[in-house]
Amino acid sequence: MARPDADLEAAFEATWPPAETRRCGGLLVGRGLGAGGRVSAARGIGPWNAGDLAAAEAQQAAWGQPPLVRAWDDEAGPIAALTAGGYVVETPTLVMEAPLALLTDRRPPPVTAFAIWPPLAIQRRIWEAGSITPARQAVMDRVTGPKAAILGRLRDRAAGAGFVAVHGPVAMVHALEVLPAFRRQGLAGWMMRQAAFWAADLGAVRMGLAVSHANSAARATYEALGFTVAGSYAYYRR
Repeated sequence: MARPDADLEAAFEATWPPAETRRCGGLLVGRGLGAGGRVSAARGIGPWNAGDLAAAEAQQAAWGQPPLVRAWDDEAGPIAALTAGGYVVETPTLVMEAPLALLTDRRPPPVTAFAIWPPLAIQRRIWEAGSITPARQAVMDRVTGPKAAILGRLRDRAAGAGFVAVHGPVAMVHALEVLPAFRRQGLAGWMMRQAAFWAADLGAVRMGLAVSHANSAARATYEALGFTVAGSYAYYRR
């Protein structure tokens, strides 16, 4: 199961969009504007060949981006072509999902988690303290569907921030950050539950997220909440 089902894959793409895209044959190239590989990579949207890859590389160069391709792990042919062309794999990533019913069995304690939009200044500072730079926050701003920023609190302090957006029946969580002093105290789980209640009110029935295969702590948190692996992908960089 290397590729998610159609609804989950569509939500995965729609809720973390590049600034713009250009089609190069069977590859779709994203313009990331400094927001990371997820929105800067080329990805297959149909059969592609060496000429398409060369065109994608040229487009990435025109945008000031290095050659980068994102591929699901079941894309054996394209992966072989990338490897033969001098690309190396990096950042293997899992896509996980869970039914909202598993996350809405109990509400967060009072004043522990909130869903709001636009984000508060403190949420943006929490994101910036982690890896969610202003360029990545701009990705959230351009999502056109229903969306919310999740604020997490512990001991009367703003301690965590996350982003959730709904596309069709799927809610996707991105950019979940908890300040170091408040980690391993259950806050991330309560924030995920708050996101689930918010999404359920909009008609979503399940939740998805992407997590680096190497991030064992985050994976353990999500598995404890009932998330299972629905797909996997990696980046390929020349």
